[in-house]
Amino acid sequence: MRIIKRLDSFLLQRFLPVLAMTFFICLFIVMMQFLWRYIEDLVGKGLSVGVVAELFAYAALTMVPTALPLAVLLASLMTFGNLGEKFELTALKSAGVSLFRIMRPLLILMICISVGAFFFQNEALPVAKTRMYTLLLSMRQKSPEVEIPERSFYDQIPGMNLYVEKKDQATGMLHDLIIYDVTRGMDNARIILADSGKISFTEDKSHIFLKLSHGEMFENVRDNSMGLQSNSNMPFRRESFDDKEVYIAFDANFNRIEEAGIRSQYVGQNITQLTHSIDSIKLIVDSIGNAYGTQFKETPMLDVPYYTTTFKDGKAVRKRTPVDTTAKAVNVDSVFAGPNPSVAKSYINQALAKTKSRRNEFEFKKQVLQQEAKVMNLHDIERQRKFTLSLACLIFFFIGAPLGAIIKKGGIGAPLVVSVIIFVIYFVFDNMGYKLARDGRAPVWEGIWLSSFVILPMGIFFTYKAVGDSAMFDIESYKKAFRRFFGISERRLIALKEVVWELPDTAALLDETDSIIADFAQRQNNLSRRPFYKRMFASVCTRALHEQYDGLINKLSYILDKKLNYKLNQLPLYINRRNRKEAYQTMTEVRDILATMVPEKDMDAEAPAGSDKCEAADNTKETT
Repeated sequence: MRIIKRLDSFLLQRFLPVLAMTFFICLFIVMMQFLWRYIEDLVGKGLSVGVVAELFAYAALTMVPTALPLAVLLASLMTFGNLGEKFELTALKSAGVSLFRIMRPLLILMICISVGAFFFQNEALPVAKTRMYTLLLSMRQKSPEVEIPERSFYDQIPGMNLYVEKKDQATGMLHDLIIYDVTRGMDNARIILADSGKISFTEDKSHIFLKLSHGEMFENVRDNSMGLQSNSNMPFRRESFDDKEVYIAFDANFNRIEEAGIRSQYVGQNITQLTHSIDSIKLIVDSIGNAYGTQFKETPMLDVPYYTTTFKDGKAVRKRTPVDTTAKAVNVDSVFAGPNPSVAKSYINQALAKTKSRRNEFEFKKQVLQQEAKVMNLHDIERQRKFTLSLACLIFFFIGAPLGAIIKKGGIGAPLVVSVIIFVIYFVFDNMGYKLARDGRAPVWEGIWLSSFVILPMGIFFTYKAVGDSAMFDIESYKKAFRRFFGISERRLIALKEVVWELPDTAALLDETDSIIADFAQRQNNLSRRPFYKRMFASVCTRALHEQYDGLINKLSYILDKKLNYKLNQLPLYINRRNRKEAYQTMTEVRDILATMVPEKDMDAEAPAGSDKCEAADNTKETT
């Protein structure tokens, strides 16, 4: 029991620091993405450090669903990769500890993290999203900081354009100013020219105070009560001044908007609130659809009303208009065959106008229904995502831990590359499923759970391979498979033995060789009778025939004959479609050489039982 506790604590001590490190690294990366996305709303607004830090804190909480699964994948991959690289995993397995037993403490930890992630998604995340979007909207509505450039018009002050020829950075004095003021409308525009001036804010930062020196002002004085119709007779006023003070309304304060508007949206609701909102929106969509359907059904066609109203006992009774089956079909040609061609043209134009009007009406109603359905889908998407984070953490753990045990590479190099590739696959399918669910082209549950359905088989496959100690990333096995697929033959390297302790039975080997050649020829004959498309996917030799083929070559290597050894080295390691003819021909030549070594029947006397046979290698050189 003490050993089990030590093993659990050992794995937790190795895993938890790596998980914390990778989580903050992944969170930093996604925060940089957030910063580049909203950089225009933050720069040039004169925001305080506290407001920006508050925004980043709420943004970091909203980025947890993206950073946590990637951190779990990378941490589990690095932890088990380090264990495999240092042979600690091998030592545990040799002691009889299975991979599932090694993963058990971390699996319990992952279950706890998944449960915590669900409550975080349901309780904390709506509050963080509400406050983050509230801050973003407040920052967008805040007026930019007044920073007037030189030799260009500045138009960030509402209703004004300001031009400055030169600006003194030390004193803040502006020289050669031109101000176009259209706050009272274009008809009452005002132009101010000044040699110098200085801009400052009032104490409450609600107005800009502009102090000007040595200039002129031109102002239109048009009054609507004068009844002037022509702009050529518009009066204006000219004023020269030595010192002039101008107040311009400009709110430079940071004003937070109310959170109630964002809280009522789908991003600020938990599961209970989302379910209630979905039911309400569904009732609205159904009622609108029923109203539109009833209106479409009861719309009069060809001036025939859908209902007929009659009066009975002083009361109005509305009944469905019966279909007149005895009415004759209208002859369209007789309608257009009038004395005046313009009458037929007017009929066509009226029909086209009614058709376009009806089509536009239906298109508008369709857009209304689609918009309501989209809002309902967004609420359902947010509800489904409360669960996807928890499942994603578990799946990524079952991908990272077995994959690290297979790769056996620690550090942050190879695990980071593998993790990024797997997470990119997950991220692409997650975005694709989100768009399909949002636009209504797929059911919401299919779109949101698409990414989990894609990576779940990967977790099952890697776990199965890791439990069986599969060499998935052995380069030699992939090279061998590549050679087999493209038919690249490999030659054998059988060294000629100098001494053997027991002579092989050449007669038995000859019979076995004949049997293999006959089986190979029979299989070739059966393959040639099959259709082409079946022949392409059929194996040239069965697994049993390959094993018998390799066993025969191993037995023949004990015969001390240079010519036979040379032919054995010409046989391929495996037989495929490209080398089958060459293998068959070489095997036949081996059989012919072996036949010359079989003794005659009268000389084929068996040696006494228990006697050892030894044959020295012939040291004479032979030319092959």
